[in-house]
Amino acid sequence: MTPLTADIDGLATDIHLPDGAGPFPAVLVRTPYDRLRHRAELRGWARRGFAALSQDVRGRHASAGEWHPYRNEAADGAETARWIRRQPWSDGQLVAAGASYAAHCALALALDAPPDARADAVIAAVPALGIAETAREPSGVERLSARAGWWAAHGDRRYSDEQALALALAADPDLLAHLPVSDLPARLGRGLPSWPDVWRQRRVPDRPGTWAGLAAKPLLAVGGHHDHFAEDTAALWRHWGGPSARLLTGPWGHGLVAEPGPDARPAHRTNLGDLYARWARLALAGTLRPGRHGAVALGGSPLWLPADTEGEPQRTDLLPLHGASFTADPRHPVRSTTLTIPADGTPDRCLLVSAPLTHPLDVLGPAEVRLRATADTPHADWFARLAALTPQGAAERLAVGAARRADPPGHAAEFTVTLGRLARRLPAGTRLRLEIAGHHFPAHARNPHTGDDPVTATRLLASRRQVETGSVTLRLPVLRSRPEPTDPATEILR
Repeated sequence: MTPLTADIDGLATDIHLPDGAGPFPAVLVRTPYDRLRHRAELRGWARRGFAALSQDVRGRHASAGEWHPYRNEAADGAETARWIRRQPWSDGQLVAAGASYAAHCALALALDAPPDARADAVIAAVPALGIAETAREPSGVERLSARAGWWAAHGDRRYSDEQALALALAADPDLLAHLPVSDLPARLGRGLPSWPDVWRQRRVPDRPGTWAGLAAKPLLAVGGHHDHFAEDTAALWRHWGGPSARLLTGPWGHGLVAEPGPDARPAHRTNLGDLYARWARLALAGTLRPGRHGAVALGGSPLWLPADTEGEPQRTDLLPLHGASFTADPRHPVRSTTLTIPADGTPDRCLLVSAPLTHPLDVLGPAEVRLRATADTPHADWFARLAALTPQGAAERLAVGAARRADPPGHAAEFTVTLGRLARRLPAGTRLRLEIAGHHFPAHARNPHTGDDPVTATRLLASRRQVETGSVTLRLPVLRSRPEPTDPATEILR
């Protein structure tokens, strides 16, 4: 293998070529997280016969220019793709690959670049689809701590400081509670001019339709059940318009197999590098079966199932414990960092719990909570947090959903809070606990209940809530019979 370096319009690029004369298909990873971190990955691709490239995006690490997150990736990726295809070692075929922001770069090269510069296949792992998608839930609720952490570490600086937010919180534990949220850079003590851009964008409801219209190449989407981009990963797969789309999801966090969740099992230790390379060969050869296929791991069990497997919606009976009337006070919000329930004081959430499961329950697919409730403020967020209470007494988070409402004060509204997709085996004896609250802080910014933008608000009001507990319905996607297991490689490569 031959390591090389190149400057492509000021963009620092490392290249690993396979042994032999070539030409070779190429794999391109464009990243803001330092191209040097991908050396082992490039060697792995080269061993499998691919010319492998990693590139610092504009304004980061060794690349020239200014760093503007999400702004230049289609144009810079297109220029790089054209350069690759002009090289004597290139056979003209190109796979765009990456995880998180690098997945955004790969998708930009497939969707937004001019036709002559687009990638021939895309591997998008835990994709940060765009600035609006990373910053907000589909309901519009702001993801605060994750975005504050990312921008503090990577925004408006050439080199990352991964511990920037943690150090700032150590000095000021109430850092994220200070208002307005838009003033975070001043409290961090450094310039962060792109911070307002995070919140100016709104998610486009029909954006999945653009993927169907623009995407014309094979896709491999990879995600984790515990990743905050899990829903976007599945939506990308469902709406992709290319000839084939594959989905692989397991009980992992944002770091995938390097970040297993509490429900991961030894059977979920997938060799992603080998799978990527085998899929890329088939994708470039055009021999993948058309359509959407893939595999999903059932957490808490060793099973892998076809990605289109879904349970049937089943109502789970819940017993209300307390908090049918509660106060959502943004000055004392329900915390996202703990599953502990306060034992006394004014209720700050409605709490419901199921009877112990009499037998193991396999849930696979979208879950939701339906309810009828009232707020005495015209603007209110409603969070539903579902946890599993194990027979041993531990609480494990299963899902969190959010709905943003603007109903007349005192008006009883019926609405649904989506909880996302579950893929979990719940053992017998498990009890399900549902919390309905007005905040989930600091994971999400606090709704001030004044009608002001939560990012610029400085005034907070308490909001009295009333939940008609008899109306609360938890619907889980339950597999009625024991599912037929599959092998993930078989599903991805067919």
